[in-house]
Amino acid sequence: MTAPTARPVVQGLQKMTPSEAFVETLVAQGVDTMFGIMGSAFMDAMDIFAPAGITLIPVVHEQGAGHMADGYARASGRHGVIIGQNGPGISNAVTAVAAAYWAHSPVVVITPETGTMTQGLGGFQEAQQLPMFQEFTKYQAHVTNNKRMAEFTARAFDRALLEMGPTQLNIPRDLFYGEVQVEIPRPIRIERGAGGPEALKAAADLIATAKNPVMISGGGVVMGDAFKEAIALAERIGCPVVNSYQHNDSFPASHPQWCGPLGYQGSKAGMRLLSEADVVIALGTRLGPFGTLPQYGMDYWPKNAKLVQIDADAKMLGLVKKVDVGICGDAKAAAVALLALLDGRTLACDATKAERAARTAKEKAAWEQELSDWTHERDAYSLDMIEEAKGETLPFGSGQKGGGWLHPRQVLRELEKAHPAHVMISTDIGNINSVAHSYLRFEEPRSFFAPMSFGNCGYALPTIIGAKVAAPHRPAISYAGDGAWGMSMSEIMTAVRHGIPVTSIVFHNRQWGAEKKNQVDFYNRRFVAGELESESFAGIAKAMGAEAIVVDRLEDVGPALKKAIALQMDEKKTCVIEIMCTRELGDPFRRDALNKPVRLLDKYKDYV
Repeated sequence: MTAPTARPVVQGLQKMTPSEAFVETLVAQGVDTMFGIMGSAFMDAMDIFAPAGITLIPVVHEQGAGHMADGYARASGRHGVIIGQNGPGISNAVTAVAAAYWAHSPVVVITPETGTMTQGLGGFQEAQQLPMFQEFTKYQAHVTNNKRMAEFTARAFDRALLEMGPTQLNIPRDLFYGEVQVEIPRPIRIERGAGGPEALKAAADLIATAKNPVMISGGGVVMGDAFKEAIALAERIGCPVVNSYQHNDSFPASHPQWCGPLGYQGSKAGMRLLSEADVVIALGTRLGPFGTLPQYGMDYWPKNAKLVQIDADAKMLGLVKKVDVGICGDAKAAAVALLALLDGRTLACDATKAERAARTAKEKAAWEQELSDWTHERDAYSLDMIEEAKGETLPFGSGQKGGGWLHPRQVLRELEKAHPAHVMISTDIGNINSVAHSYLRFEEPRSFFAPMSFGNCGYALPTIIGAKVAAPHRPAISYAGDGAWGMSMSEIMTAVRHGIPVTSIVFHNRQWGAEKKNQVDFYNRRFVAGELESESFAGIAKAMGAEAIVVDRLEDVGPALKKAIALQMDEKKTCVIEIMCTRELGDPFRRDALNKPVRLLDKYKDYV
């Protein structure tokens, strides 16, 4: 977690305006960066952001601001803050706050509202702003009196970190004005415990009896700064370790016990090893349903294994998978406590440590070989698309002899090889981005930012911009398909305007791939609204002031990424890499989510 810049805060009971109370509370909470679009509703407070040491980064769209705040929070461990004009400015941010909710990001959305004297009259930009965010916030603060401005502001920020999720601070615009006597509250931060001693002892006893334990390292390991402790616990047990879904940065990929991510397009090695477990230690994970569903035709969750689940939110324990020992505790503190309880004990699995390590290495090697050999998708539709691509002329490209449409899996493998040290990567939702999960490996936490369970398009680019603001010393890369990138590509202007250099990779395959895969599998290739013939994204990027590279040869993938990273880190330039891909498609998200169509009316009888 990065520390905020220390700035003086007024002490004791003082006379001030509500705007000053608001801004001073932000300073007390360590806020130095906000994302949004300026508006008259909070202009009185915004006027004193600069002398308070607060930078408001203006974006192109408020959804982008929300994703940037999410990325900032996930990369730094601090609050991410959104602000905008009442009404449409605020409603634009709802999707991004929902994504932050499922990422457990401590984002605070500040929502100036219509003034108290005109509420209910249907005035300009009036909206009921609390119900908009009710579903996706841990706490909603509504300032009811200007004397309570500092109180509610502080509480919204305290609760975001306390409950690890978004909170809302709703402020009628006229309450920024006036004169109040107020003391700025000090931030409340709690020390999270390891869990109940009886539960910890029961967990240690169960682990001690396990002959073939497997650990799942989840998002709580990242959020709780428990990376080293998770490694230490895994090494003591000598067990394979898998990442929970979309938390590929929760255990180092170079570690011999690491076996890759679970869930959609995850690691077959991890799934096979988990399927053989007699005890599963789920450290810092809610075991979400999308991350434990069958994959590659494997129903890999072990039916008879005992489950030790550790989560800071007691409501998550046993919610998805039947739990044998549930520990409501911080991942870091719980790992330390379990290590202490296992210290000096002989574990049932100690005798087979070398044998199990060899088994882990064998499964990993087999999966790596399969990935290397898996140069393209092999289903009938993809093979047709590959054949079709051979006769197509690229609409634009490098113009080099031998160029052509590239296989996404080969591209992902080459990108993986070229990733720089300390890289941060965000992925969008979609077919190629999901396949990328198998190829994304990290050595440190706070490195991987995916849209999580909300699964909204347009996530990757603004999120990596926010992460770059939080960690400007780290290389920052976003992955997106052409459909998803089109939803947020205008934020390239934000990156260029404000000197936030990032590298944006766009997989140009001219389709909404994830949904189109369903039309292949269930609707006999009847494609409706899935085609995305587009102009050059590289050309659009250049028009927005960024650098751009078009890649249509496999041997150019790695060099293009290295060039873009050099532009980012050395010249502080944003670069878009447009990769020309075939229309082949990987496995769908969930085959169980659709049924084969049945038509009862004669006019539709052929549509089966």
